[in-house]
Amino acid sequence: MKPFAAMPAAVVKNVRGVFCDIDDTLTSEGKLTARAYAALERLRSGGRLVVPITGRPAGWCDHIARMWPVDAVVGENGAFYFYYDAAQKKLAQRFLFDAAARAANRQKMIAVRERILREVPGCALASDQRYREADLAIDFCEDVPRLPFAEVDRIAALMRAAGMTAKISSVHVNGWFGDYDKLGMTRTLMQERYGIDLALDQAGYLFVGDSPNDAPMFGFFSNSVGVANVADFGARLSDAPAYVTSRRSGEGFVEVAERLLQANHGA
Repeated sequence: MKPFAAMPAAVVKNVRGVFCDIDDTLTSEGKLTARAYAALERLRSGGRLVVPITGRPAGWCDHIARMWPVDAVVGENGAFYFYYDAAQKKLAQRFLFDAAARAANRQKMIAVRERILREVPGCALASDQRYREADLAIDFCEDVPRLPFAEVDRIAALMRAAGMTAKISSVHVNGWFGDYDKLGMTRTLMQERYGIDLALDQAGYLFVGDSPNDAPMFGFFSNSVGVANVADFGARLSDAPAYVTSRRSGEGFVEVAERLLQANHGA
């Protein structure tokens, strides 16, 4: 990974949109700081597309799409995208699976959940699970004492043994039935909402993240950036970001935003 400061100025100037993870990328120690939130707002006011790409639940993403200075949000690791249609004064929701399929999958997750909670002492059902539509989230450090990586891997293995896709974020192990991820729904959003094929135009966009569930985005975008705490996962990343900030978490995101905003002014 190269320092973010080494990203060529011409590349920075040509970035038209920013995709970003939320936990430990926008947030710092579980909090969304005023500086990170203002960075989102300034990027969008400066004319760039701004879209959080998160593992957080549908209930949170409803709020984010309506209230935050963003153009859309991809949630539950790619299960859906939401955006607020200001002209219609309505939240638009696009799920990968219909309501019946989501309900059936949630029923199948019950047995998986119970086995994980029984076999991995110290983990817990994520506190945001009740707001989820499509996945199972197991907490390994958010509201419980941090588990060793071996136990985190055990949670993911139990999900995969049950036929689920499993991804590790900075706070949860998320599992779901279906072959999708953050990248797939990001590409769907851009094609359906903006008519942009990211396979042909990904160089005009930048992704900022921090953990293994961001690996598909890191691998796809040539302008991928990890905030400094991405190093905490070391070799556990199947794909690493091309660049890394000097600062951690939300301050790392601010570092990225400040350089993009400076490019607006010819700096």
